[in-house]
Amino acid sequence: MNQGIQVVGIYVRDQDEALDFYVGKLKFTVHSDVRNGGYRWLTVQHPAQPFFQLGLFRPGPPVLDAPTTQAAEALVAKGAMPPLVFVVDDCRAHCDRLRGQGVDITQDPIDRFGTVDAGFRDPSGNGWKLIQARS
Repeated sequence: MNQGIQVVGIYVRDQDEALDFYVGKLKFTVHSDVRNGGYRWLTVQHPAQPFFQLGLFRPGPPVLDAPTTQAAEALVAKGAMPPLVFVVDDCRAHCDRLRGQGVDITQDPIDRFGTVDAGFRDPSGNGWKLIQARS
């Protein structure tokens, strides 16, 4: 039996906006887009990682009540959630490409710990680190 983590989810304020960002700017592909009433299961994946999915979920029912939903949305918008890490071959070039597409770059590339890293945010406020793969 194969076991492992298949889906990791993040909260987004608007799933269509998130889909446009992750597919259009980060070059992920849609894995699942299923609706059940007001609930939408939306996952994307990076082409180099076909067995891993990133869930783009709206906080709310059936998981969260109204006050908790508002608190979660506020925390995400402030960038208070832990950053996700995106490994790339050339951090500077990737950062320049994202900046050219209007992505909110929160930290310019910097040499650190034997590699190069930068930071950006998605439209919902989720923080990302771009880390250059070690050669």
